[in-house]
Amino acid sequence: MSLRINDTIPDLTVETDQGSINLHEWIGDSWAILFSHPKDFTPVCTTEFGAVAQLADEWEKRGTKVMGISVDGVEDHKKWKTDIETFGGAKAGFPIIADNDLKVAKAFDMLPAEAYLPDGRTPADSATVRAVFIVGPDKKLKLSMTYPMTVGRNFAEVLRALDGLQMSSGKGVATPANWNVGDDVIIPATLSDEDAEAKFGAFNKILPYLRTTKAPS
Repeated sequence: MSLRINDTIPDLTVETDQGSINLHEWIGDSWAILFSHPKDFTPVCTTEFGAVAQLADEWEKRGTKVMGISVDGVEDHKKWKTDIETFGGAKAGFPIIADNDLKVAKAFDMLPAEAYLPDGRTPADSATVRAVFIVGPDKKLKLSMTYPMTVGRNFAEVLRALDGLQMSSGKGVATPANWNVGDDVIIPATLSDEDAEAKFGAFNKILPYLRTTKAPS
C-alpha cells in the first residue's frame, strides 16, 4: 500500500552505522527528514550526502533530525562517510540506515514488495530508492519527493519546503509559490474577511479567494 501524505510512517527498528534505531523513538518531538539512495560509493549520492552534511546547522536551527537510507551494509556506510566528508568538507554526523534487506524501501513504498537485490547488482537494481520524506513530530508524512538517478536533489529546496511546512503547521496559513522565510503567507479561503481580519489583522485582498498577510511569528 502506498505511503501518502498524512499517513503515519512505519514504526521500524533499523540498523545504521550508529547502531540500532527505532524510527518513532528517534524522531521524538522533532521534525525529521529521511533521504534515500540506491547505493554507496556512487557520484551523485556522494554529492547529496555532502550537501546534507554542510547543512547541519540549518537542520538544528529548525529542530529537525536527518537520516540517510542506502541499501548497502553498515561497514560500507562507515567507509563511504570518509568520501562524503572529503567532498562536503563537513562532518556527516547523521546516521545512515543499512537497508540491505529492503525492509525500509518496501515499507516506504520505494520498491515493490517482490523486489530483491541480485548478486553483483548495480544502482539501477534499486533505482527507485531515491526519495526525500519530511516527517512531522506527530510521526506523519508531511511531504515526499522522488528523483531520477541522473538529477541531484536540491537541498536548498528541501530546506525551503521544511520552512513552509513549519510555518503552516498549526498557524492556519498556507504558503504561495516560491515562498521563502519572511515573505507574506496566504489566508485560507474558508475564513471570511471579518474572521481573517480578526485573526491576522490587515491583509491584502488580491482576488476574492486569494488574500495574503504577514507571516505569523
